[in-house]
Amino acid sequence: MKELTFKEKIKGGISDLFYIWKKEFRNVFRDQGVLIFFILVPLAYPLVYAFIYTNEVVRDVPVVVVDDSRSSLSREYLRKVDATPDVQIVAYCSDMEEAKQLMKKRDAYGTIYIPNDFSSNIVAGKQTQVSIYCDMSGLLYYKSVLLANTAVSLDMNEKIKIALAGNTTDRQDEITAYPIEYEDVAMFNPTNGFAAFLIPAVLVLIIQQTLLLGIGLSAGTAREKNKFKDLVPINRHYHGTLRIVLGKGLCYFMIYAIVCVYVLVVVPRMFKLNQIGMPLDLLLFMLPYLAACIFFAMTASIAIRNRETCMLIFVFTSIPLLFISGISWPGAAIPPFWEYFSYIFPSTFGINGFVRINNMGATLHDVGFEYKVLWLQAGFYFVTTCLVYRYQIIMSRRHIIERYEELKEQRELRTEKG
Repeated sequence: MKELTFKEKIKGGISDLFYIWKKEFRNVFRDQGVLIFFILVPLAYPLVYAFIYTNEVVRDVPVVVVDDSRSSLSREYLRKVDATPDVQIVAYCSDMEEAKQLMKKRDAYGTIYIPNDFSSNIVAGKQTQVSIYCDMSGLLYYKSVLLANTAVSLDMNEKIKIALAGNTTDRQDEITAYPIEYEDVAMFNPTNGFAAFLIPAVLVLIIQQTLLLGIGLSAGTAREKNKFKDLVPINRHYHGTLRIVLGKGLCYFMIYAIVCVYVLVVVPRMFKLNQIGMPLDLLLFMLPYLAACIFFAMTASIAIRNRETCMLIFVFTSIPLLFISGISWPGAAIPPFWEYFSYIFPSTFGINGFVRINNMGATLHDVGFEYKVLWLQAGFYFVTTCLVYRYQIIMSRRHIIERYEELKEQRELRTEKG
């Protein structure tokens, strides 16, 4: 009989698990808010980000020129700068004050100033300079203007040094121009583009944040519908901790398995972003990340008292989490407190591991630290989720008992009065 009872309990637990899984599926697709965060946002948000940064780099940044030299050398310099893909000269100003006014109006984002002794110093064998003034409100403008002027100055330096050296052979000219030969190679980002390093991190973060939003919204709805404001509904199928956690988790995992394929595979291919990682390594890495995100969101849902609260969590955490991940801001420059604080979130290790596998061609062994930590987080947040729902089950039972005692007292009072 004991063995039969145990089997019946297992059978009932599995039946309840799939009941909760089916119920959660129904709730997700009936609740427009949850459906938006689980389906519409992951579908549209990556496309918006990718479309914004699809050009990768800024080209033809408008600049103005103040040429006090007005010599053949200064005109050659400016002609070469204008010929670069990064900069476009839109106006020649008589003085710096006129150039400042054009920059204030945002007709230009930089000024190139050539002094009056530019040509005479070069002819006399003296060092000269070209001054660049950039609008630092956009660092990409500064980067384009600086790279264009640096490339042109190096090219003209080569010819000037060769002309002044008086060499007799081509080999001597090569050594004079470049005593130390250098080669600039942009590893894993050949276009030096903004999207190539930022978009993959954003895509991984979207998975965690939309799960937080959707699960938080679902938890807020459950509390609003519950008479006692509990997370667990009054239902005979919801009396076991594991069946609730696994049933809900299975629902979210099945939905986001498809979402992850779209966000992390389809979107990068649509916009021709770098994808040099092995598919199997990427799949194995995303399993613990997705599990950690689901259980982390389910644990955090204990703090959600209504549907609107989860929006505040999303707004105030998305940008800081992107920064402390060490992708958009150098990890070595993050203070120790915030570095340790970032270990709470699966996105920190998910972003770094995904970028290294997908964009740098790392193997699962190369990201072993991130991979192990994600499994630890998945296990830790699974335990905390079980504790959260166990507490909610106890509170739900207590509220039912209290309500039963209250009704019993009212019935007894009515009997005495009658």
